[in-house]
Amino acid sequence: MAEHRRGANLPSIGGFNRTVVLDAVRRSPDGLSRVELAARTGLSAQTVSNVTRFLIEAGMIAESGTVVSGRGKPRTILRLEPNSRCAVGVHIDPAVVTSVLLDLAGTVIASSTTSTPTADDPSEAVRTIASAVDGLVADAGVDVDTVLGVGIASPGPIDVEAGIVVDPPFLPRWRDVPLRDALAEATGYPVLLEKDVTAAAVGEMFLAGESSARNFAFVYFGTGFGVGLVVDHEPVRGVGSNAGDAGHIMVDQRSLAGTPDGSETRGEVGAAVAPDRLVRIARSRGLALSGGVGSDAAAPVAAAPADSVDAVNAAWDELAAAIAAGDDTAVALAAEAGTVMGNAVVLIVNLLDVDRVVFGGPFWSRIASAALPAARTAITGSPLLVPKHEVQVVESDRGADVAAVGAACLVLDAALSPRASTLLIRH
Repeated sequence: MAEHRRGANLPSIGGFNRTVVLDAVRRSPDGLSRVELAARTGLSAQTVSNVTRFLIEAGMIAESGTVVSGRGKPRTILRLEPNSRCAVGVHIDPAVVTSVLLDLAGTVIASSTTSTPTADDPSEAVRTIASAVDGLVADAGVDVDTVLGVGIASPGPIDVEAGIVVDPPFLPRWRDVPLRDALAEATGYPVLLEKDVTAAAVGEMFLAGESSARNFAFVYFGTGFGVGLVVDHEPVRGVGSNAGDAGHIMVDQRSLAGTPDGSETRGEVGAAVAPDRLVRIARSRGLALSGGVGSDAAAPVAAAPADSVDAVNAAWDELAAAIAAGDDTAVALAAEAGTVMGNAVVLIVNLLDVDRVVFGGPFWSRIASAALPAARTAITGSPLLVPKHEVQVVESDRGADVAAVGAACLVLDAALSPRASTLLIRH
């Protein structure tokens, strides 16, 4: 079904100069003149003229009006054509697979969700995801030739070189699934595979544009707890692209102690704030949450079994509703969770000396109103905090789909952002 599409290599728009110019236009919503582009990029007027001619013919930028500046002739303004290209992002969560379609400006133009397939039969899992991608593109009515590629955000560990999802703890039936190449074969699109926390951090950085912090930590709260790291405008991936597994950080969790379901655990932040555990704690404190991981508050703190993920998600919706209604018990629990996460993040802020912390992820936004202020206080007011500069603690505005949006941004970033390595002469 993919014979009319591209192969597995991510398309390039053709060299460093073109990406520099396109990136400058993308970051300037009001547009830029050719003179401004030359000044901003350091390229010669002739080079800018040649590059902009190519980008206009490719439909990626367009002339849009003129402005009068000084005595010279009016300057033609160039603006991005967001609809000229797009990218797909896919987030594989234990409960659902979320797919989004982004235009060149990073705006979500379509999205869909489907239940996460088991990978007992890896080919069936690939077919399910490929069908979701094809359906998303078809329903959006975009030309398949404008799709730059597909980014996949997956729980780790992953083997990024081989494009394999290895054995994520919250996806127990996913083991050694060759997702990248199989999905490229099934859809005909170029495919990139990235760990979910890194994808979220890349999305945050790409969409913030020039306002992006140079160094920040993205605290990802999903079925698991992880941290995406950006240092000097570059995501920290590590040797195997599995950096960010922060769930085993030991942390003071006394605010969540005294419950019958694991208060004597080793004190790891991931176990302390696991959504299934917090749901059990909420029930033990008298909140009537439906669904079920079961009503046994003494159940061990462990990864939720696959057939209970939907129930945890449904109960989380009810917890969010209780927080929105001002229920004291729900608000207090969310604040305690935020405090525990904040206590863990202090160690990361100390280690990397970052000045910005962004919270987000599938389970974060629903508790953020109570959890964010508590996390902020835990970080900025911690007696253990070493850096003396201000540390901003904010919430991502990308919503629960942040990993899927970030996965699509991986494709946009790879295709559109200038890389000094492209200047190297290859023999």
